[in-house]
Amino acid sequence: MTGRNALDLHVPAPRARPGDTPDFSGWSFPEPGDTPRPDVDTPAAELRDFAYGLIRVLDMEGAALGRWAPRLDADTLRRGLKTMLLTRAFDERMHRAQRQGKTSFYMQCQGEEAISIAQAMALAPDDMCFPSYRQQGILIARGYPLVDMMHQIYSNRLDPMKGRQLPVMYSSKKDGFFTISGNLATQVPQAVGWAMASAYSGDGRIASTWLGEGSTAEGDFHAAMTFAGVYRAPVIVNVVNNQWAISSFQGIAGGENTTFAARGVGYGVPALRVDGNDFLAVYAVMQWAAERARSNLGPTLIEHFTYRAGPHSTSDDPARYRPADEARAWPLGDPIERLKAHLIRVGEWSEDQHRAAQEEAIDTVRAAGRDAEKVGVLGVEGAHEIGSMFEDVYKEMPWHLQRQRDEAGA
Repeated sequence: MTGRNALDLHVPAPRARPGDTPDFSGWSFPEPGDTPRPDVDTPAAELRDFAYGLIRVLDMEGAALGRWAPRLDADTLRRGLKTMLLTRAFDERMHRAQRQGKTSFYMQCQGEEAISIAQAMALAPDDMCFPSYRQQGILIARGYPLVDMMHQIYSNRLDPMKGRQLPVMYSSKKDGFFTISGNLATQVPQAVGWAMASAYSGDGRIASTWLGEGSTAEGDFHAAMTFAGVYRAPVIVNVVNNQWAISSFQGIAGGENTTFAARGVGYGVPALRVDGNDFLAVYAVMQWAAERARSNLGPTLIEHFTYRAGPHSTSDDPARYRPADEARAWPLGDPIERLKAHLIRVGEWSEDQHRAAQEEAIDTVRAAGRDAEKVGVLGVEGAHEIGSMFEDVYKEMPWHLQRQRDEAGA
């Protein structure tokens, strides 16, 4: 051992901790409109640089720039903005409901609303979504009733999941929303498998799935990417890089070494990196990836570069591991404020309209909350009949479950 250097390990650490000033110095991004828009049939090898840049459309004054601008009409943009406002109002009420003891758990998507909502609007209504636990905006954008979401959160007698699923882990076959799993990244191979089956059967629908940047370290993600790349499955894999897991920053998952979009390069999968707080850019990138999938050109990996403005969940206190004002200092702003600025700039919105839309969203959520709470909140005695636990598993109930149900007096 003589003459050898002592070995050491590198443990990634965030730039700032509680009490520090948020530090985004040294970060640089391409200017809005600077990134070229390739043809959808461009070979993956020629798209390599897109995994290391950042696609941006909106500047910080609300101007839409460059070839990625999707040229959406004003009604579509207003619908997107109102849906983001509604989602944020829903999140705020449900977060308070948990603090009031009406449910056991809740997860907000504050600061990430554009990712689920812009993408849901860019997909066809019957495309299949395999979400993680921060994509409630997909259901809201597809018109799923807020009161049914609340029934599930409260696990009352009208809970569509019949008390069998954790709060926020929704499911709706009618709305193309696959059951959310608390286990990380399980939805990614499921999405790839569904997309392969769709192609194999001659269906025209594609699949899209979402996971956090930390979940890209899971084996399920890598197995799914292998299958997606090899079989050119019509699937879009969305990595939401919101900078923080429940207590560790994205460097622990490999974000110091390279981008998360770069993980697609090794699988021969086109990989794009987009400003996740830019509604227009997110819409345009999803539109591009969906067209590629529908043209039998295979999968796309998209990294959405964003920031989790709120806590990871109601079980989390982010003040224990990051500066309290870091979200306000995020250099790419807030998705709602940025789309609002764009609509005002083009003369299709105003401050008065925005205040009215906020109030309408709050009133809509409040009315749904009253209806849901009339049915009941978590812990109400007899919300679910004991016999229901034996149902919906087999087409015909086997003898041993029938016996157990009888023994339970159901």
